[in-house]
Amino acid sequence: MAPQLEPAALPDDAVEVGRILDAWGIQGWFKVQPYSASPEALFSCRRWWLQSPERGAKAAFAGTVALNIRQARAHSDGLVASAADITDRDAALGLKGARIFIPRSAFPAPAEGEYYWVDLIGLAVVNREGVVLGQVSDLLATGPQQVLVVGYQDAGKPCERLIPFVDAYVDEVDLPARQITVDWQPDY
Repeated sequence: MAPQLEPAALPDDAVEVGRILDAWGIQGWFKVQPYSASPEALFSCRRWWLQSPERGAKAAFAGTVALNIRQARAHSDGLVASAADITDRDAALGLKGARIFIPRSAFPAPAEGEYYWVDLIGLAVVNREGVVLGQVSDLLATGPQQVLVVGYQDAGKPCERLIPFVDAYVDEVDLPARQITVDWQPDY
């Protein structure tokens, strides 16, 4: 039985946070692959927005739909969730591959000195001397630390700098000013 899901507009501050992998059990639960190693936002938000899979997989819905989450919990290397409108395995299978979005405003507040990656993407990066080094285009998890991927142009050609996101090199993250100040030189 295909689930009856509520069509909805994606929130303006929506962030893609994971995808539905498969059904889990027979009572409508489904497996979720979070895109973060710390999926607190998925646990705290009780309304998720889903969009059909990107790669041509057949979905039981079109466009964007809202899903009211009853429960989400950690399980193995991911998480499992149940929703009000998904009552059996067949309905859960109809969600397979769906992309999960939640509003950035629903994320739990980070601790002092901690940041969500989504908040760092697009920030300007300048060094102590005021030289603009580029703009954060991505972050890499390298095990013990994260690394800022800073995009810039050199003679009209796109280039990248990799700057460890650690206190030794990052002096300040100013989210309101949309800038990160670093102890880094352009020729490093």
